[in-house]
Amino acid sequence: MKPSDHMTPGEIAMLELSTGPFTARIVPEIGGIVTGLEWRAPDGKRHKLLHAPNGAVPTTAHSNMFGTWLMVPFANRAFDCLIDDGERAFTVPANDRSGNIHGFGRQSAWTVLGMTQGHTVLEHRRTEGPDPYRYRATQDITLDDAGMTITMAVTNEADTALPYGIGHHPWFPCAPDTRLGMTAAGALVFGEAFRATGSALFSDGGPYADKPVFAREHETAWSLLGWNGVARIETPSTGLAITLTASENFSFPVVWAPLGADFLCVEPQSHAIGSPSEAAARAVSPLTRLQPGETLEGWLRIVPETL
Repeated sequence: MKPSDHMTPGEIAMLELSTGPFTARIVPEIGGIVTGLEWRAPDGKRHKLLHAPNGAVPTTAHSNMFGTWLMVPFANRAFDCLIDDGERAFTVPANDRSGNIHGFGRQSAWTVLGMTQGHTVLEHRRTEGPDPYRYRATQDITLDDAGMTITMAVTNEADTALPYGIGHHPWFPCAPDTRLGMTAAGALVFGEAFRATGSALFSDGGPYADKPVFAREHETAWSLLGWNGVARIETPSTGLAITLTASENFSFPVVWAPLGADFLCVEPQSHAIGSPSEAAARAVSPLTRLQPGETLEGWLRIVPETL
């Protein structure tokens, strides 16, 4: 791994991992984001495995709509900035019109703890703020000859028990013929603005059990429950298939894409949309209450193949 060469003052430091046919680019100081992951297929063709528009520059001002990045100390939305696990309630700073979205990790500078050609470990610590969250978060990013694995963890460094959640937010390329295949036991039922009003069970594995063409003619938003940890994204027009797998505790993924997007998101996470703040979401997928010194961890893996 190496920092980008010939940097000028004000430029963002980018790290590059390379192993076999894979190259990953990471920007520690901007949320520890993996801005790109590329694969050289056996036929020599290069594929972008993560949505990464040419010229896109990461920022901490808003959610980066490319690459993949960690959500911590909770995933997705805390409506009205509220954290309430039924035992304790407090508020966190706003970073979105709805309250707080995706936590603090994506807005923070991460420290590089170690690096080799195909591996790095990043750390982000929250040691101050108006809310009680004090924690250490890590990302262990590894390339091997078959794909990329990210192992993530958050340790409660506050002096009291607090509710936590984690997840990663990958953005995958999506073409008109892209198909998504994954199964789940159920999903949240949304009211206005993705606020849960309840949940429902599927009798058939859910909307992607039969690997349909991913709908681009409208916004897609699912907060799935009981995912089996495997999702497959196939795009015949590019000859690429991507398999996303995740740890057992990341069984509450979000599937999202806006109208007409050239990307889709499958976000493995430890709880559903709104679990930090909404009773209906918390009832089926609560945050994990960590005592001081306890750790919540999980992983995801991205593996490509040709069609």
